[in-house]
Amino acid sequence: MAKTITDKTEALAAVKREGRSLERVSDELKADKEVIMATVQNLGGILVLASDELKADKEVVMVAVKDLPFTLKFASDELQNDPEILDGLDN
Repeated sequence: MAKTITDKTEALAAVKREGRSLERVSDELKADKEVIMATVQNLGGILVLASDELKADKEVVMVAVKDLPFTLKFASDELQNDPEILDGLDN
């Protein structure tokens, strides 16, 4: 089993190389907006592993949905119905 990444610098480098590395990142860093933004920019579907707080962050969700529209289902209920995000799906 791979070790859990607990260092932010290491986590950022890992998720930039391979978005799926977020699976090995500590829960604390899965709640770090910078780490999640670096991940969803390249692999929007990884939003599923983000903290609930970041699944409710409009900026994070918009970036994830731009990469992969189906990731909207992982966003908070409020953002799943947000007109601005839904309009972005049409473009």
